[in-house]
Amino acid sequence: MRVASDDLLQFERRLLNEGEVVVGIDEVGRGALAGPMCVGAVVLSSLREPPVGLNDSKLLTPAHRSLLELPLQSWADDWSLGSVSAQEIDACGVRVALAIAATRALDTLRLRPTHALIDGPLNLLRIPSDTNAREIDHPACSYGALDCTTIVKGDQRSATIAGASVLAKVRRDRWMTSLANDFPEYGWAANKGYGAPAHLAALRQVGPSVEHRRSWRLPALEYPHAV
Repeated sequence: MRVASDDLLQFERRLLNEGEVVVGIDEVGRGALAGPMCVGAVVLSSLREPPVGLNDSKLLTPAHRSLLELPLQSWADDWSLGSVSAQEIDACGVRVALAIAATRALDTLRLRPTHALIDGPLNLLRIPSDTNAREIDHPACSYGALDCTTIVKGDQRSATIAGASVLAKVRRDRWMTSLANDFPEYGWAANKGYGAPAHLAALRQVGPSVEHRRSWRLPALEYPHAV
């Protein structure tokens, strides 16, 4: 499904007309078995049309995403990326790790947003009260009080969220392709750390690597060795 650029600005237009500085936030890599999780942040302080062809990164080809990278960086008033490693995900859990990655993304922005548009039903900037985060030694997550709007399928409905999705996806895919040079047996250049059949077969054969999320129920955790 392709969303018209006018529709992609429906949330940004209202907020910018109210004087807000808007940041769109989206994550990539949450469901992967290996590698980092990456959160993108794209800021707009004035209204202008996004690059032609912008959409949810999952609905675009790798070539199309790469072609959008520089136009998105030029279109945004500011943008940044934050990530967490597989080891941090294991130590903190996915929800806390998402808040850490989102915090790292916002920490490196030059412009200070006043309102966040966040993909999905959850505020990624806030650590939920029902986690055991107090028992975990983790970096401070300092944007939990930032005004926000959570948008289901926001990467198909908001230009800044879609832009954050594309930039995060392009960067994470490059990381996984680079890691594939050190761990060729898992096929990460093709599957980017997700649970593709070849990746699962390699896990059963050789066990998990240091880049795998070992707190997850990987099919090879019964094996005592790792690479």
